[in-house]
Amino acid sequence: MKQFLVFVRKEWYHILRDPKTLFILFGMPIVQITIFGFALTNEVKNAKIAILDPSKDFASTTLINRIDASKYFEVNDYLVSTKDLEKYFKEGKIKMAIIFPQHFNQSISHTNTAQIQIIADASDPNTATVLTNYASSIIQDWQNDLNKNRKLPYSIHAEVRMLYNPELKGAFNFVPGVMSMVLMLVSTLMTSIAIVREKELGMMEVLLVSPLKPITIILAKTIPYLLLSLVNIISILLLSVFALDLPIQGSIFLLIALSLLFTITSLSLGILISSITNSQQVAMLISLMGLFLPTLMLSGFMFPIENMPLPLQLISNLVPAKWYYFIVKAVMIKGLGIQSIWKESCILLSMTIFLLIISIKKYKVRLS
Repeated sequence: MKQFLVFVRKEWYHILRDPKTLFILFGMPIVQITIFGFALTNEVKNAKIAILDPSKDFASTTLINRIDASKYFEVNDYLVSTKDLEKYFKEGKIKMAIIFPQHFNQSISHTNTAQIQIIADASDPNTATVLTNYASSIIQDWQNDLNKNRKLPYSIHAEVRMLYNPELKGAFNFVPGVMSMVLMLVSTLMTSIAIVREKELGMMEVLLVSPLKPITIILAKTIPYLLLSLVNIISILLLSVFALDLPIQGSIFLLIALSLLFTITSLSLGILISSITNSQQVAMLISLMGLFLPTLMLSGFMFPIENMPLPLQLISNLVPAKWYYFIVKAVMIKGLGIQSIWKESCILLSMTIFLLIISIKKYKVRLS
């Protein structure tokens, strides 16, 4: 046991005396959670729009003020005619234009009907869809206010509620995804490089002739990264709560425990990569390119898995980040307990055991 602790301490010294390693371990998670939390979001705010209002009456002015007062739109200019519309879109001055008809207020008062044209720049279809939905919702709310004192036959009002994320903040989706991506990449990358480095320096043979068994050597090299991953988990959660206003609805102890399980899964994968490579460059390439794209594209973080072809849906089940992403959303956002995520937890545990057995067996075959 004493020899094991000495080896763990040696690995700590390797980590602490290398500034680049420390930056990857602690700088990368903070930078990524900040970028994804603030910059990368599916929300659209302060979109510049143009207004063409030939009527300039009470109803149109009231509606324009309501649109401009929302956090989603910023009225950039008031058009005189539709001739300027295409020019504004081509120059990128506006993302959307709203065109009112002549005598807008009079049409509403006398005929109870009026038409508003919404034109959006669909070169970015997602943004165009979001903006038109925002505008339609504001117009619908304004119309509902007008109809409060009127008796309309067969009036149907749909009440919409957004559960768990009523403000539709992008951080509620990106933070769980960033957690899975950071823990997967950092744990796998650093573990694989640490073990392969011993091979490159010729130290692995020296270690194997020591009284320590191969399994003890592997565990001693991974324990420091497990503890450092725990620090990363806590720092990400603190940033999420205090910087991104993302509450933790469920048990924080359950969340940390399952995060450590996912970290062990990633460490096991790093051990497996180190067993099949002999250089740090190859280990880094496999860890980054071989895991980054599957984690990003097949975990449900960026793209819905349900929309993918069936073969990709089946392949996504082999990506550990998919199950961890579901666990974090269930515990952190929805406040669910272990009874709701036991299946995903068992899958992660099974992956961990399988990877550990294969990795240790591979080392025994390779280094005996």
